[in-house]
Formats: sequence, C-alpha cells, structure tokens
Amino acid sequence: MPIPGAQTNPTRPFLAERFSLRDWLLARDPAYSRMRMGGRVTLSIVLAVAILILIHRLVLPLPAAAYGIAATLAIQSGLTVRDPSAAAQLTTRLIGCAGAVAMIGLAALLEPWRSVSDIAFLAVIFMAAYARRFGTRWAAVGMFCFMSYFIGAYLHPPLAQLPEVAVGALVAALSAHVVRTWVLPDDWQRDFLRAMVSVLGRVDHIVEALRAIAVRGMWTAEDRQALNRLENRLKEAVLMADGLVPVSRREALPEENEPAADIGLALFDLHLAAESLIVLSRQSLPEPELLSAFLASHQVAPPSELEMLGKAVAASAETRRALNWLGEARRAAVDAVERLRAERFTGFNRPQAAAPAPKAAQGRWLNDPALRTALQITLAAGLAMIGGLALSRDRWFWAVLSAFLVFTNTNSRGDTAIKAMQRSGGTLIGIVCGMGLSALLSGFPWLAGAVAILAVFLAFFSLQASYTAMTFFISIVICIVYGLTGTLTLDLLRLRLEETVIGAVAGMAVAFFVLPTRTQTTLGDALAKWFDAAQRLLEAAADEKNGAELITLSKALDAAYRDVTQAARPLGVSWQLVTRPGHIRQTLAIMMAATYWSRIFARRVAFARAAEMDAIRPAIRDALTGLERVRAKGTGIFFVNRKPPQLQSRHLPIVHDGSRLGIEMIAATLDRLYP
Repeated sequence: MPIPGAQTNPTRPFLAERFSLRDWLLARDPAYSRMRMGGRVTLSIVLAVAILILIHRLVLPLPAAAYGIAATLAIQSGLTVRDPSAAAQLTTRLIGCAGAVAMIGLAALLEPWRSVSDIAFLAVIFMAAYARRFGTRWAAVGMFCFMSYFIGAYLHPPLAQLPEVAVGALVAALSAHVVRTWVLPDDWQRDFLRAMVSVLGRVDHIVEALRAIAVRGMWTAEDRQALNRLENRLKEAVLMADGLVPVSRREALPEENEPAADIGLALFDLHLAAESLIVLSRQSLPEPELLSAFLASHQVAPPSELEMLGKAVAASAETRRALNWLGEARRAAVDAVERLRAERFTGFNRPQAAAPAPKAAQGRWLNDPALRTALQITLAAGLAMIGGLALSRDRWFWAVLSAFLVFTNTNSRGDTAIKAMQRSGGTLIGIVCGMGLSALLSGFPWLAGAVAILAVFLAFFSLQASYTAMTFFISIVICIVYGLTGTLTLDLLRLRLEETVIGAVAGMAVAFFVLPTRTQTTLGDALAKWFDAAQRLLEAAADEKNGAELITLSKALDAAYRDVTQAARPLGVSWQLVTRPGHIRQTLAIMMAATYWSRIFARRVAFARAAEMDAIRPAIRDALTGLERVRAKGTGIFFVNRKPPQLQSRHLPIVHDGSRLGIEMIAATLDRLYP
C-alpha cells in the first residue's frame, strides 16, 4: 500500500491528486476496523443461514429456532470472541456453542413451568454478567449462554428439536470462524499501513481546514469545534497506528537505529506538531499560500525568511515554525514506514495481546465491581421481566434484553442513563423508518432481504461510533424480517418499543438507586490516574530518565486524559441538571492544555543537555508542588468558577526553549485548574 507523500507530484495537492472512496473511508474508519467488524458479522450470518438452508433442503428440515440461534451466535462470535490466536478463538466458539445448546435445552426442559423458567433465566443472566470477571473468553461464553436462553424461551423449541438446534449453533460457530480466519482475517502489517495512511490524511484535513479559515481571515465558534473534531480524529488514528507499530525494542532511542523507535517518535511528533499548529493558529493564522504549499509538497520555506520582517510578526513566525515542524514530522513518518516496507517488516513479530488479568476484590464482597454489576443487571432484568410480563406474556423478552444491554460497557450510572436513552431513541426512529421500508418493499422479498443484509452491516459498522445508530439499523432489520414473515403490525412494533423503554427505565432505575457507581466516583478514579501519570512524567524528567521513557510516559498521560473525558461525559450533557456542563467543558479544556504542554515538555526535555536540565529542575519541583495542591481538590476542580484567561499579546515559542516553556505552561495550567 503506498504511503501518501512518499512519491507524489509536488505540484499538485495530495488530497486533490489521490482523493477516492478509500481515502474518504480511511478518514472516518482508520485501518477499516469498523468496516471489517460489520463485514465479519454480516458475512457470518449470511454464510450460516445459507448453509442451514442447504441442509434444510437437502438433508433434514430445520426448525425456526435453528435459524434464530445461528443468527444470534454468528453475531456474538463476531462481537465478543477476542482471543489473540485463531486456535483460541475456535476453542472459545466451541465452548460457547456447547453452552448455547445446554441453555436451549434447559429452556425447553423448563417450558412447562414458566415461573421456574423465568427464575432460571435470571440465574443465567447473573452468571453471564459475572463471567466477565474471568476474562474475555468467559465474557464471550456468558453472552452465548444468555442469548441462547433468550432464543430458547422466546421461540419455545421442544426438546425433540435440540439436535437440529445444535446443528444451527455449530454451523454459526464454524461459519464465524471461517470468516474471521480466512475471509476477513487480521493482518497487522496491512492494518498498520492503512492506519498510517489515515493519520497522514487526517493531518492534511487539519491543514485544509486551517487554510479555509486563513482565506476567510477570522475564526468562528464553528471553526473551533470543527478543528477540535479533526484533532480528536487524528488522535484516534495515531493511537491505532501506534498500537500497531511493529515491536522490536520500543524503548530504544531513535539514534540506536531501531525502526520501531523511529516510527513511534515520528507519530508522536506528527500528532504534537498538528496540535501545536492548531494552538498557534488560533492566535495568528498562517498565510493561506503557506498552507497551500504545504498540501502541495508537505514543506514550507525556512522560518528565517520571515524573521526579517521584525518583531511585529513574531507570533506568525511561531505559527510558521509549527507548520515547518509538521512537515518535517510528516516526512519522518513517511520515511520510517517506507523503510519498514522496503525491509518487508523483517525481524518483527506482532505480539499476541494477553487478556488482562481480573482485578481481585478487596474488603467487602460488594467491593468486587464484577459482582456489583452482575447483581445490578440481574435486578434490572427482574424488574424488566415484571414490567414486560404486564404487557405481554410472549414478548416480554425484549424488555429483559434491553435491561441487560444498557449495562454493557458502562462505568457509571450516568453512562447507563445515556445508553438507555440511546437505545430507546434508536428503537423509536428505527421502527418508524422500518415500517416505511417494509411497506415499500412489500412484494419484493429478494430486495427486502438485500436491504436487511445491508442494514445488518450498517448496524455493526456503526457500533463503535454510535450505539443509537446501531439500534436504529437493528430495528429496521427486525421490521423487514417481520414484514417478510407476514407478522408485521403496528401493535407489534408499538409493543416492541414499549418493552424496550421498560427495559431501559429498569436499567436506569437500578443504576441510580441500587449499588450505584456515581459518575463523580468514576471521574475521581480517572482523575487520580491522570494526576499519577503527570507526577510520574515530572519525576522521571527530574531524574533525567531515558528520553524514550519520557515520551512513553507522556503518551500514558494522554491516554489518562482520554479516560477523564470519557468519565466526565455524563456530567457534561445538557440533561444533567445537577451539574453545570459549561464548567465541565472548561475544566476538560484546561486539562487538555496541561496534557498538551506536558507532551511538549517531554519531547523537548527527552534530548535536552545537562545544562538545560539544571536550569529547569527548580521549575519541575514547583510544578510537582502545584500538582499535589490541585490533586487534593479531587473532582472539585470541575465545579470551580474561573475568570476567563487573559489573552497574551505574543504567543510563547514552542520550538526554541521548549523544555522551559513546557514546564512553565504546565504550572500555569495547573494553577488555572484550581486558582
């Protein structure tokens, strides 16, 4: 895969020369990870159902439950099986398949005693939720078991049909394995190159956006929001590319001739230079001609030419230096990747990530977060079951499913509330659109099937970006399937929406009032990790640690800041009347600045001379003192009334004296967190 900028025509802008659908997709989906996820799930379902149709026609008739379990397990195989190797993935799928058949058998066995079956379902829900405590394999097996009992209780297959249902489960597991291993396999070299293309494309998008602002000659609030979004997209792409960097000795310094160190440092510089260009451009926009020249050849004239114009353009000189730095970082990244490609990644082995070890509970048994969550999910499912049964004896499972899923991948009661609203909203809009599509496609079953397959792909393509969009497309699929089977009615869809809302409300109620994990508690934990990361970085700098170690610590600080933004997200939404969203966003902006200047500091001090270190060591001690003072305030820093910062007549330099500037700006931003 060619790397943009390696061999491009210097007389034409890169984006104009190479724009294609691939570039558009990479700009929104680094390394095609979301597309691969959607493709795997969709192909697994299609392949499994196609095989079952052949078996149905050529070997033996299969019940509806066999198709239901096949589609369900194909989805779970694509989403939840995350073992590092193909052999381990197959083992997980086969264990999950066995558990699925056992759960369907249990549901069939208890069918004559519905009350007992309902209690057994709650027990299965508890075990499936608590299984996350034991790692990714058992989290996947737990989901297999939960969804299988759901299908068994919903479709009521008799015990006599258990062998046929087992065929459906086995076909789904093997189909998903074939798709994951041979049709759409993981290829870290290909993904790394795609991620690099995405990084470089997003850098150019930032420069293009700045050029449009420079032509207009002024910033607007919309411009600032757009640049923030572009910078966040760049951060995502850099994160993905950095995680795929071939592993040799990543702790090595660049001068030690280690390609992995070269790429890691080039990515760090590229991201930091792009951030610096945005920061400096907000005070002094560069000339549009310079930005156009950058897009044409990814380099600008030396800054010394501008220095002749005198002090009046000092801020503009700093912006030009940042643009020049960005061009140098871009070329360094391209050169490092081209070197790897030329050597065909010789000598690099991609390590297989091990599943994180579960955290042991300390103190009281309720301190175990996995147990707390399992109890919450089970209670929410029980409440949803009661409410759902009050509406329908046959369709109450939708309420239980909704209550279970709103707790997935949430860390606080605020997160759960957001997800519950997303699920309800996505279901409502999806039902409305699904009814319209079903009416339009009535009488065209093949076309309706194709639209349903497309909607499945779009649902799981959207999953990582928007839970609302995923729920929307799944609701469309359900409407089309009901339309194809002749069971689509307005009353049925209204019942589905009501059951979904019941499950969502049950989940929110339990999250808020039963063993709640407050959003501020989660935020406090994330904030403590950010302070720890900042302290480790400053102490390492004071101890004159290895330069690569300092850069690694600054990356850890950046990752900790992202965790803080995620934890603070529920507090920053408009419906949180008990908080002040403006204060949340203001504090996050200051923390982002502190993180940015910490990275600037780490980059400059990583290769600083001893004399420079002696000069800044007192400033490091002052910053550590300020850090401890602010840390003591905890989450109180998010609810402070602050005066707006005073604008400076001249922006501080980032290229020269960067280590002194960085530590001074760290101290200044910490003071702003809690004046």
